[in-house]
Parts: sequence; C-alpha cells; structure tokens
Amino acid sequence: MSQEAHQNSSPALDRGLVSIYTGQGKGKTTAAIGSVVRAVGHGLRAYVIFFVKGKDYIHGELQALAQLPNVTTTSFGQRGWVKNNIKPEHKEQAKQALGTARQAMLSGKYDLVVLDEINIAIASKLVKVDDVIGLINDKPQNVELILTGRYADPRLVRIADLVSEILMIKHPYTEGVRARKGIEY
Repeated sequence: MSQEAHQNSSPALDRGLVSIYTGQGKGKTTAAIGSVVRAVGHGLRAYVIFFVKGKDYIHGELQALAQLPNVTTTSFGQRGWVKNNIKPEHKEQAKQALGTARQAMLSGKYDLVVLDEINIAIASKLVKVDDVIGLINDKPQNVELILTGRYADPRLVRIADLVSEILMIKHPYTEGVRARKGIEY
C-alpha cells in the first residue's frame, strides 16, 4: 500500500500497545528496531527517537533506518553517554526528545513510535517519569509505542501491555572486549 493510500485509509492498527524492552542484557534497541523493520515491511509508518544518543554518536541503527521507506529518525543528546554528570544541555535535549515523541505520536502520521533509551533518560533524571506516563495516557488507540533502556520505572512496567526483560548471562565486555562497530553500535 502506498504511503498516500495508507494516509487516506482507516488506521493500520486497530489497537496499538505499549511495550517496554528493559534489563541489563544486550539487545533492547535491537528488539525495538526489529519491530520497526517488521512494521515497515507491512506498510506501517514508524518514528524512532533516540534519547541520550546525540547527533554525532555514530550508531549503525540510525544509518540503516535512514535507508528504509516509511521510517523517520532523530537523535537527541550530547556526545558520550550520560551517567552522573548531568548538565542543563542534557536535560534540554531530553525535553526536546520527549516533545518530538509526543508530536510524532499525536500527528496521525505514524503507526509505531519508539522511544529508544527513554528508561535511561528517566533513571538519569533527564525527564520525569510522570511526563512519560502522561505521554502514554495520551497515546491514540491506533499507535504502537515502544520504550527501551535499562532501569524501567516500576510505574511504567505496571501500565505497559508488554514488558520484556533482557538478562545479561554473559557479555564479552566483562572480559575486556570493547564495543565493536557494526555489532554493538
């Protein structure tokens, strides 16, 4: 179905759910991107908002998704991973990311909206969990929403429809293997 035909037809999803991919293991973003690939393979439209992965952070997901039809992406954050050294510009980037997510979700242009690393943004106090709960409460019935990142807040877990915890049983990082371009990022 062409994008124009899709926009003029009834919503592609009768019921969009809220899913969370969390946990200490590798693969949370990968799971969300897999959902995006599946969705666009069926003609759905997706928007992926990367929290805490700034525009100069080179991640293969962004480059690959940019080549797919019906996928819009944007990255917010400062260089490097945000941990304990929170600066006002980090909070401003997260605020912009959440605003972009809300706008995409309510626009009627997207069937699937991914908030990548939103759980990290909440745990790092870049955004308030209450603001994310408000976003979820305002979600149109026909929009699928996916939240990723470690440390999912228990309040989000309670209201989500699907929660997958990805465990780390073993990881090469603990043996000194650094993140590899094309595999981990």
